[in-house]
Amino acid sequence: MARRATGRHPGSMTTHPQDLTPPRRLRRSTTDTRIAGVAGGLAEHLSLDPTVVRLGFALSILFGGTGVLAYLVLWALVPSEDAHAPPEARPAPA
Repeated sequence: MARRATGRHPGSMTTHPQDLTPPRRLRRSTTDTRIAGVAGGLAEHLSLDPTVVRLGFALSILFGGTGVLAYLVLWALVPSEDAHAPPEARPAPA
């Protein structure tokens, strides 16, 4: 049975461990917080300014109120960025 040419060379999909970056995880910010760090963490994850995300939440609150629900759900479900850090690496509470 003849094999179809796929246009790929054998071994062209190899990656080196130093080329791999860990996947970005959505976490609540502990440094850029106003209420719970949801907007700061979401802005960091999306590479946006936190003010833009906060304005988005505020506008969604004004036009229908879904921003409050979305914020509360994210607050409950998204872990803090220091939740998995070892205890000695976590910042001390102020």
